[in-house]
Amino acid sequence: MGLRTLCYRRGWLAVHDLPLPAVGVGNLTVGGSGKTPVAIWIARYYAAKGLVPGILLRPYGGADEAQVHERYLPGAPVIADADRVAGAERALARGADVLILDDAFQRLDVRRDLNLVVVSAETTRAVRWPLPAGPWREPWSALERADAVIVTRKRAGPETAAALAAELRSRVTVPVAVARLGLERMEGLRSGSAHSPGILAGRRVVASAGIADPAGFVSQIKATGAAVQVATWKDHHEYSHEDVAWLVHASRRADYLVVTEKDAVKLRGRWPDDMPEPLVAVLDLVWEANGDAIAVALDAVMTPAERL
Repeated sequence: MGLRTLCYRRGWLAVHDLPLPAVGVGNLTVGGSGKTPVAIWIARYYAAKGLVPGILLRPYGGADEAQVHERYLPGAPVIADADRVAGAERALARGADVLILDDAFQRLDVRRDLNLVVVSAETTRAVRWPLPAGPWREPWSALERADAVIVTRKRAGPETAAALAAELRSRVTVPVAVARLGLERMEGLRSGSAHSPGILAGRRVVASAGIADPAGFVSQIKATGAAVQVATWKDHHEYSHEDVAWLVHASRRADYLVVTEKDAVKLRGRWPDDMPEPLVAVLDLVWEANGDAIAVALDAVMTPAERL
């Protein structure tokens, strides 16, 4: 990674411009940091200002994430393409005003106007070894490329997140914000009907997740007071007919089957009509510290005088 970064920095490898203002969102570890919820929040932030956000994703594992983006941002261009320049051109042709590159911190071949790094508070307990021995794509020294850092927390307490943010502020000169990714509500898989997470209290629940950080999801379901049976799959798992049948069988022995948003897009249309619908756990991003600095940085991307 160090050699690759040096090659781009020295100009030995080409860096391409994008046709629109662009915000990159990524992390230093392999999955589970909450970069997709952050990217969705950014897209909604721009949409609320009357802009059309275009979401660019990598194609591997991008099908489920692309569908999550499309569900939250109907009508917005969502492009899964390994060639980010080509994807950007397609987003431009579909009316995008600004680009959000999901999972792009290590994409050094394209320039963007704002580079955001998401660091999970849960990674404070992760072994500090690079791939393949540990979960780290890059060391903390890579934060020098960031324009802002966002600490996220799911199962970690606010003190842990605040301590990590303080440590990061001692290492970088850019803004460091803290956000909680909390369980906001439950939605019916077919009906979309909203329910409070409190309906799980005291109930038998099968929590099924095919994501990078299933422990965070399971912890949030357990926090409702539910008695939880866990079913985990690898990240971006493609559910076979046998997998769906297993989940149907497991749901018969529980009060509720709860799945993540990424898994829900793969189960819609495949769940038997004569079975009670699973519940989808919907996360909400709430800024706990310095969120206004992120908003200022996002506004500057769309203000040419401030981008110079």
